[in-house]
Amino acid sequence: MAAKSTNLMIVSILFTSVTLCFSQSSNGGFLSPQFYARSCPQAQQIVNSVVTKAVAREPRMAASLLRLHFHDCFVQGCDASLLLDTGNGIISEKGAVPNNNSARGFYVVDEIKSAVEKACPQTVSCADILALAARDSTVLAGGPSWEVLLGRRDSRNASFNGANNNIPAPNNTFQTILSSYTQVGLDIVDLVALSGSHTIGFARCTSFKQRLYNQSGNGQPDFSLDQSYAARLRTGCPRSGGDQNLFAMDFISPAKFDNSYFKNILNSKAMLNSDQVLATRNRMTLGLVQKYAANNQVFFQQFAKSMVKMGNISPLTGSRGEIRKNCRAINT
Repeated sequence: MAAKSTNLMIVSILFTSVTLCFSQSSNGGFLSPQFYARSCPQAQQIVNSVVTKAVAREPRMAASLLRLHFHDCFVQGCDASLLLDTGNGIISEKGAVPNNNSARGFYVVDEIKSAVEKACPQTVSCADILALAARDSTVLAGGPSWEVLLGRRDSRNASFNGANNNIPAPNNTFQTILSSYTQVGLDIVDLVALSGSHTIGFARCTSFKQRLYNQSGNGQPDFSLDQSYAARLRTGCPRSGGDQNLFAMDFISPAKFDNSYFKNILNSKAMLNSDQVLATRNRMTLGLVQKYAANNQVFFQQFAKSMVKMGNISPLTGSRGEIRKNCRAINT
């Protein structure tokens, strides 16, 4: 009996270890970190090599590539719809308000796709490239790593309206932001953890100008913003003009992926309204902000979990979608 119990336990452990390597998506398909193990075993190394060179040339690119994955997944799921240019009946998501003059790094994705196509023609999806580039960018900026689940396919359409309506905006209310997350299957913990990506990258003056001059439509600034910090921002973000001027979202360590973003929130020095409301509009999010501000490792662990969860939003799998030859256009 003891030997039988032991065998059953071994089988159970083996079964658990196998199931942990796969994740079932909301549409019933499966993603796996070993998806390209036979068809393109060098895929991850190729992505990492191109991303490493791109971030070395321009450190800001780490945040840009991470943001592309985020903006893609919130519209139709993680299907690389964001990468499509306008044409052939498609209206590109790139021109939507959250992306216009803001989303960047497309040429790096083109470089990755070109390199991957040379090694493994029509095998690796653009959607998977975005997921891998987001992970590698985070690591290069000093953040956590995670095992990227793979097997997504690329959409044959885009959603301009979805990009305008589904991506959280800097001046949204807390409830609107939370609704944007819950409608794609993410929760309040994911909201706080993923917002921590603002520890790297830049924001345009137009994204926070309202807080400096006219927060409530009465010509008054947002007094929940530290006023010495606000005065510093006003020097480069005037009441009139300068909308495209860039500012590091985390002024303490702008190029390093760490938990100083959460410390800034607690000190009323979060640049974006969508960040500051995490401490002022909900008790649970305030608790999470305090938790991550106090422990960088706890933040890293949850960020990695939430990124895997976000990457699993409605992927196209199996025979759905396609593997694009060019990330900017559907196959003809």
